[in-house]
Amino acid sequence: MSRVSDLTALLQSRLAATKALIEAAQGDDALIGAAVEAAALTAEAINHGGTLFICGNGGSAGEATHLSGELIGPFANKTRRALPAVALGFDTSAASAVANDFSFNEVFARQLSALARSGDVLWALSTSGRSPNILRALEVGAERGVSTILLTGAMRPDLPKADLVLAVPSRETPRIQELHLILGHFLCEVVELLTCAEA
Repeated sequence: MSRVSDLTALLQSRLAATKALIEAAQGDDALIGAAVEAAALTAEAINHGGTLFICGNGGSAGEATHLSGELIGPFANKTRRALPAVALGFDTSAASAVANDFSFNEVFARQLSALARSGDVLWALSTSGRSPNILRALEVGAERGVSTILLTGAMRPDLPKADLVLAVPSRETPRIQELHLILGHFLCEVVELLTCAEA
């Protein structure tokens, strides 16, 4: 019985931590402003024929495929057109070839070099903001005229350069990923709303 009580207390503490982070995010004007701007920028790019690329490692890779799926399939509007969204790194032949022949640091950048055009958008997810392959993706995206948006954790002075930074006010990886999903859903919802007139 005590074990059930312990686990219940653990869950309650995790829910409380997430609630506190959501409340902190609600009061973070920089985060809210960047998220709104990122959503509008992405929708505008898609309305002008651009493609959205999304990348991340580990759990963030799972979020990348989740969010691309929300845009290719319907998020809420089942009658709108499919929107061009690509989760990088999931072509296993290309990713393993690049990792083997070059470096794992190049797995996203190499795909961007092949596929991205000026006017496209990159959402790069990194809880630390320090992943070498994310840094390279941001660098190559900028070189190709892609608008770069970084979703990361608490702001650090050494964060990589990106056109917009959505920095969740936390340094705990699970909490950051939870807020990234909330932000990602917001981005998808707004992109869907602002592009559905083009269907």
